[in-house]
Amino acid sequence: MYVYDEYDHKIIQERVAQFRRQTDRYLDGKLREEEFLPLRLQNGLYVQRLAPMLRIAVPYGMLNATQLRKLASITRDYDKGYCHFTTRQNIQLNWPALEQVPDILAELAEVEMHAVQTSGNCIRNVTTDQFAGVATDEVVDPRPYCEIIRQWSTFHPEFAFLPRKFKIAVSGTEEDRAAIYFHDIGLQLVKNDRDEVGFKVIVGGGLGRTPVIGSVIRDFLPEKDILTYLESILRVYNLLGRRDNKYKARIKILVKSLGPDVFADHVEQEWEKMRDTQSLLTDKELTRAKGYFTSPDYETLDDAALAIELNTKASENKAFGRWLERNVVAHRQPGYRAVTLSLKPVGVPPGDVSDQQLERIADLAEQFSFGEVRTTHEQNIVLGDVRVDTLYALWQELKSAGFATPNIGTLTDMICCPGGDYCSLANAKSIPIAEDIQREFDDLDYLYDLGELDLNISGCMNACGHHHIGHIGILGVDKRGEEFYQVQLGGSQRYDAKLARVLGPAFSREEVRHVVRELVETYVERRVEGETFLQTYERIGIEPFKERVYAPVN
Repeated sequence: MYVYDEYDHKIIQERVAQFRRQTDRYLDGKLREEEFLPLRLQNGLYVQRLAPMLRIAVPYGMLNATQLRKLASITRDYDKGYCHFTTRQNIQLNWPALEQVPDILAELAEVEMHAVQTSGNCIRNVTTDQFAGVATDEVVDPRPYCEIIRQWSTFHPEFAFLPRKFKIAVSGTEEDRAAIYFHDIGLQLVKNDRDEVGFKVIVGGGLGRTPVIGSVIRDFLPEKDILTYLESILRVYNLLGRRDNKYKARIKILVKSLGPDVFADHVEQEWEKMRDTQSLLTDKELTRAKGYFTSPDYETLDDAALAIELNTKASENKAFGRWLERNVVAHRQPGYRAVTLSLKPVGVPPGDVSDQQLERIADLAEQFSFGEVRTTHEQNIVLGDVRVDTLYALWQELKSAGFATPNIGTLTDMICCPGGDYCSLANAKSIPIAEDIQREFDDLDYLYDLGELDLNISGCMNACGHHHIGHIGILGVDKRGEEFYQVQLGGSQRYDAKLARVLGPAFSREEVRHVVRELVETYVERRVEGETFLQTYERIGIEPFKERVYAPVN
């Protein structure tokens, strides 16, 4: 993973000192609230329902054991002993004291972490596939390009005050695990018929009040042109994007109003002016960036022999076999696997981890996975490089730590925002709904029979829980001061991107788990052999689900 150089250290330390002065001036009454607002936002600091919230950047989701231990001590010393992993692969602290935030940032800088550009109208944390570099379906490792984009976008003066926040995701695999069609810019690494590396460029995707599937504006962009092309997109957005209405300021509104073809023409015209500038990537720069993402010191192992031993253990221990099936995936290196640590046990808010658990993850990373972990879009943690012959020992450790719930990819592996328990923007609580559903579907055999099923929960229209792209999406709404929940069906975050449709009138909290049960039972009754929930929905449409849920009670 990337390691800071002397310039990185210097600019982050200077930013910490700068924000400390700004915070002191604000607390002394020398900065007005409206003056302090953009300053704190670009340092990741929000004011939430009950306390400030600090969002910490985890570039493309990669952390090392030293950073995890520092995060543990920060949550213990400055917060309430836990943190929250987000769908953008970042980390949030929900209870820091405003006057202590500069101290937190200073401690983060000690381990090459920061909160720069995790909020505000700027380019946010670049995200990617949690299995980058180890996935068996990988075409090109996206991490070096994510790092190049991170360096390019950090403190870029031209893009510090965009019309609205801006998010970029990169995928380098045959299956999209980064939701690239729902970002301001989505990049898919591809190869042309001459085996040259390039990008498919998708622009104008997003969720929130106006969910939009992004549009492809270039099928193949040579890799060396990526920064000049990105800069051209951002310049067009800066020039033509609306600033008079924050609800219409995202690039998705601009692309939709102009039309993708017209927007692409604007970008191409801008690009012609600058495609041969200093922003053109060189072989030297590409080699430098790729040099930070070399393979760890893998051992030469007999994968077939190890697999036989593993299957024997799995047949002897049903619980271990379940965990292998759901939480362990294949690896590019023979004799290794990637393991997902589930952060979705019943009774714990999805994505929440305690300080002690962070330290335990750090220990496990050092013991089993070369000291590194990855955060995921689904609010879990991945150990990317686990030897097959250590999987049983790892499983036993994960059980005692609370990370071995064998539910990855199932209905209870849900995405869920913090909702009304924390967020000042939320219309309704999300966490209690998640727990209600977890308790309703606590039969693992039944969950496995249901197969792949994405359930996403958001507490408001801002869609931090990505309800628009869940197979089942749940949105908290306010109805005359009371919390209700709208249900949507049929979304997909993959390359076959789809937006969910609203089922009908909203439900009370008490009704939601029963509604989900009825939806699932409809699927079970109407599916044909081998169909997933989404496939059944696409074949039969929304009406059978609607009829079942809204049927009059006899």
